[in-house]
Amino acid sequence: MADNPSSRLILASQSAARQALLRRAKVEFEALPANIDERAIEQSSRLADAPAVAALLAREKALHISRANPGAYVIGADQTLALGSQIFAKAEDRAQARAQLKSMCSRTHDLHSAVAVAKGDQILFESISTARMTMRPLSDAQVEAYLDLAGEAVTASVGGYQLEGAGVHLFERIEGDYFTILGLPLLPLLGFLRGLGLAPLP
Repeated sequence: MADNPSSRLILASQSAARQALLRRAKVEFEALPANIDERAIEQSSRLADAPAVAALLAREKALHISRANPGAYVIGADQTLALGSQIFAKAEDRAQARAQLKSMCSRTHDLHSAVAVAKGDQILFESISTARMTMRPLSDAQVEAYLDLAGEAVTASVGGYQLEGAGVHLFERIEGDYFTILGLPLLPLLGFLRGLGLAPLP
């Protein structure tokens, strides 16, 4: 990472998928997870719109880290899952993951991924994208088999699945950008980073 603070790029996320996307794109960054109370922020905002919740949390993560790292550009990202009017958070345990998966079987849900870039107290860039995910019919035994296969990963992502892992077996149709599904609207973000000179290609 360059010594010049104005060229320092931070990803305010501990998500392995988001970090891998940036690394594969050859973007130089450091990861500093934003330890904020997402549920408290969501509840106090009184937002009921899933894309707006994702956008709010992406901004809050970026601002939280940028205030402690003046001069750096900070990427915040968040993802929400909406099944009709219901918004899902990450499952706290296997039982909750099981309940979420059963409610999504044979139905289509929306994944909303938001990204924001902050510097100091300012949001300089925002983008949000949506993917529509149709889960195939699954018996109770198939759900249990998936939970066994995925293990602790079912509590690592909203919806209890990772498309880049065992979760791909759950779906019969997907409409949307692969990067959106992994939790980072990568193409618009790279476009913004190129304008700052923070991408490997102009």
